[in-house]
Amino acid sequence: MTAKGDDYVLYADLLIHSAEMMATLEGNSESPACGEDMSGIGFIEDGAVAIREGKIIAVGKTEEVRAGGWVGPDTKQISAKGKVVTPGFVDPHTHVLYAGSRENELSLKLKGVPYLEILKQGGGILSTVRSTKQATDEEIKVQTSRRLRTMLSLGTTTVEAKSGYGLMLDDELRALRLIHELDKEQMVDLVPTFMGAHAVPPGYSEVEFTNYIIDEMLPQVAAQGLAEFCDVFCEPGVFSLDSSERILVKAQQLKFKLKMHADELASAGGAELAARLGVLSADHLLQASGEGIADLARQGVIAVLLPATSFNLAKNSYARARAMIRAGVPVALATDSNPGSSPTESMPLVLTLACLYLRLTPEEALVAATINAAHAIGRADQVGSLEVGKLGDVLILDIPNLNYLPYHFGSNPVGMVIKRGNVVWEA
Repeated sequence: MTAKGDDYVLYADLLIHSAEMMATLEGNSESPACGEDMSGIGFIEDGAVAIREGKIIAVGKTEEVRAGGWVGPDTKQISAKGKVVTPGFVDPHTHVLYAGSRENELSLKLKGVPYLEILKQGGGILSTVRSTKQATDEEIKVQTSRRLRTMLSLGTTTVEAKSGYGLMLDDELRALRLIHELDKEQMVDLVPTFMGAHAVPPGYSEVEFTNYIIDEMLPQVAAQGLAEFCDVFCEPGVFSLDSSERILVKAQQLKFKLKMHADELASAGGAELAARLGVLSADHLLQASGEGIADLARQGVIAVLLPATSFNLAKNSYARARAMIRAGVPVALATDSNPGSSPTESMPLVLTLACLYLRLTPEEALVAATINAAHAIGRADQVGSLEVGKLGDVLILDIPNLNYLPYHFGSNPVGMVIKRGNVVWEA
């Protein structure tokens, strides 16, 4: 430490300095960015960030941070000269915990078989439910850890992880327990979501399974403290508006925070229900109506958009992100990483697709993949921006400017990942 009068300043453990461009994303930690604010990335030329004991202690121009007395003889220094520095990506919608894969469904999709028809034939979610049920805990964790390592290498440092490939109580509790174990065993921070309402299993009607979720599953998940959020696949042919509302109202009574899969396959009032219930985020929204978008804006519901899913389903249909931003809806981005409709772990790919097909600017896409994504999982006080007091989750991107990030796709732009002040991946 170094003395300054009667005060003592602790030296940084790590200094990242001389960034060609640093995007701090500061200024939106209290509430998500919307409208014109989605273009604000907190640009600093020749930027630096200092980290001590896993948290950011100084941000600014390199000369200013050095002059602040944060650099001592044991401070590790990393030059980001000629590179771009950003917060770690936050992925606020994934189904990353599962066993097996579903590449066999590709040929069905190429023949034009609709997803709900694949589900009725025992494929889709139900196929992964069977594979996950048959796998051991260790097999599930090994496969999921591999995906999480890939995510980390591509710059994702915080991930929302849903259950939903169990459906029955014991299997859903198992999935949530494994998410907690993986959170402790690997570097990516995991935020657990209970999604027993992912599909209706064989042998149940929608009403019967909805009652089972409300009467048996939700109370047990709450009692064991295994999930922060409750999500439901609100879609005709899966869970109706009435069933979805019943599940989410019960979840809210049990102190869960709420999310919804809404209006992905049909415009069925999902966005309107999300707004009426005041959920934290409504996700997918490909078919959201103009009225639904206006309702989301009025209630401040975050729209989590998943362009990799649209891309993989090859329907040439994408969420109306520009209309949402014009209306004042805060927009976030996520991979929807899952074995069927979006088998990817790549947030850089998602940013490219968001610019090409959602028509976001690179600045808007970065905001959506960092601070707004952090808000969508209740973590904006900890991650999503480079600000004093937040976790030292930082990316050094081996690119000359921000436009290059979505422009050059199909390769990894990440040169280094710093998680809680430690270098955890390097190209």
